[in-house]
Amino acid sequence: MGFRFRPVESSFYDLFSEMGSHLVSGADILAEMLSDGSDREDVARRMREAEHGADETTHAIIRRVNSTFITPFDREDIYDLASGLDDIMDMMDEAVDLILLYEVTHLPSELSKQVEVIQRCAELTAKAMPRLKSMADLDDYWIEINRLENTGDKSYRRILASLFSGQYEALDVLKLKDVVESLEGAIDAFEKVANTVEQIAVKES
Repeated sequence: MGFRFRPVESSFYDLFSEMGSHLVSGADILAEMLSDGSDREDVARRMREAEHGADETTHAIIRRVNSTFITPFDREDIYDLASGLDDIMDMMDEAVDLILLYEVTHLPSELSKQVEVIQRCAELTAKAMPRLKSMADLDDYWIEINRLENTGDKSYRRILASLFSGQYEALDVLKLKDVVESLEGAIDAFEKVANTVEQIAVKES
């Protein structure tokens, strides 16, 4: 049986759990942006607020690292995890912002599959964050995130194939490709966070 020699600094785990909640909210707002009849200006405003809240939590984590003599796990890992979580939120915010700025009038139905993957990844990540405290039962988390990322990749390739099939105007292809790549970036960022969590768990086991 392994022993943990580092003190348990609960505020770090609280802040990471807070970031998980931000991601769930952001994913839900993103899904709203793709729904028919949504008030896109309002949705984009709420996403900006959610992204700002996530930024504040990220900064709180960094300040805590810089002011704490002994951290619950390696400082570099804390920085990487906080940065990775923030990157996810940034990518979701980017997707929402592009839909608004580009005035995209028609979103392919296939995009909903990517958003569903993002929502599921957000839920799993939010549930995993409190478990960092014990480092227990995290294997299923990163295994499922990896599976979802593979699903997202397949969906991404199908969407690109559809975009370049000739049924879309050239300008629409450019706009939609940017949105799709932002969604794919968010899914990839979830996998990066899961990989970071796995590395932390291995070090701390």
